[in-house]
Amino acid sequence: MKWSRRKKALLVAGVLLLIIAVVLYKLADRYLIEHVELVVPAASSMPDNPGQEEAPGSVIADDWNYRSGGTAISIRKVETGSGEDTVTYYVADLQLKDGASLQSAFAKNAFGRNIIENTSVIAANNAAVFAVNGDYYGFRNDGVIIRNGTLFRDEPARTGLALYADGSMKSYDETELTSASLLDSGVVNSFSFGPALLRDGAVADNLEQVKVDTNFGNRSIQALNPRTGIGLIAPGHYVFVVVDGRMAGYSKGMTLVQFARLFEELGCTEAYNLDGGGSSTMYFRGRVVNNPLGKQSERGVSDILYVAE
Repeated sequence: MKWSRRKKALLVAGVLLLIIAVVLYKLADRYLIEHVELVVPAASSMPDNPGQEEAPGSVIADDWNYRSGGTAISIRKVETGSGEDTVTYYVADLQLKDGASLQSAFAKNAFGRNIIENTSVIAANNAAVFAVNGDYYGFRNDGVIIRNGTLFRDEPARTGLALYADGSMKSYDETELTSASLLDSGVVNSFSFGPALLRDGAVADNLEQVKVDTNFGNRSIQALNPRTGIGLIAPGHYVFVVVDGRMAGYSKGMTLVQFARLFEELGCTEAYNLDGGGSSTMYFRGRVVNNPLGKQSERGVSDILYVAE
């Protein structure tokens, strides 16, 4: 009788261990194990890429500015408040000859899930002079993902961002526009994170109640957080803002409403929220400009937006 009970106990324990192993594998498969769907050459190695044409004339540059041909980049650091209310952020003003000069690159030159590298590594591998983290598309399996004119994923799910060849940009409902219509209208890159911060010059509604997705491990994004965003002043004239946060005395971060109003103050008519938190990184001429999480330590991401040398 005792042996029978022992066997039953061992059987139950074995089943429980098997269930735990299966659950752990599924979690690792979903959030940790790399799944390469397509290898993509680095943009800097692709021929006839309009964003990689050699700019005529000399390069004028220092630690905060860059000018060459039709590209002008200027970055400034801003600190507001004091003590626990200090907020530190970086504003990059970019004037480009066309929308194709603003490119995207994937971590490890591969499209798929859970493939990550630091923003600075992806930027260096693509001869970037300026870069910020993108939408971390590899954390999820939905969204409309167009990069450098190629459609990689077509699973409409949320408010996306469309960047056009003429240098304009617009947020849109992924469920209302087809990927074919986006490509036909001149979309070069699309991002799937959000929310939209500004539309036609006005701060978007309901930023206090936004929900990007419900993936395991997600935080609420409405409260004070490090942030990365892109805004548009005029076609070809972009503003990127990276806000540091979660570090008392250095920077507490911004709410979504504060972030939207900042882009409004900077003169943008359109603005969109990209991946934030530990991902928020600005790279310029070989260095990370900001201080991610106040720890001088980058977090791996799946993609970047960048301008090449």
